[in-house]
Amino acid sequence: MKTESRLFMGVAGFFLVTAVGYGWRSKEPAGTAVLLVAFLMAALVAFFLHMQHRRRGPRAQDRADAEVIDTAGPLAFFSPHSPWPITTALGSVLAALGVVYGLWLFLLGLGVLGHGVFGMVFQYADRDGEGRDGQRSNSSDDDSGSLPSGSTRSS
Repeated sequence: MKTESRLFMGVAGFFLVTAVGYGWRSKEPAGTAVLLVAFLMAALVAFFLHMQHRRRGPRAQDRADAEVIDTAGPLAFFSPHSPWPITTALGSVLAALGVVYGLWLFLLGLGVLGHGVFGMVFQYADRDGEGRDGQRSNSSDDDSGSLPSGSTRSS
């Protein structure tokens, strides 16, 4: 993801330079705001990709000596049953309708949207196999042959 991160950093830099130049030459706030938002969105994607590269390390696509077979296997985990995309969509619809019908509906939609996004982000936060106490939940790593306390081994 290093290449993608650099690509989006370049896109963010382009939008920043364009926003500064446009704002200086035109003195028009709407276009400058749009270009600044485009810069922030590209910078957010670049930051995400950079953090994923740091967390997971280089992929086969990031190495010059990689072969096609190095990319074989499962790509990622995709949840087969999740209520959070529907919750997020409902919150987006309520927030959009709130712009038309009133602040109360917008705030309600923002709450539902926040709940859905929070649920999607943390639904599989424990997926790496570590429990809440930081211990591995997989007991097959312990092959020491120890018995539970109070048990005796008969030979």
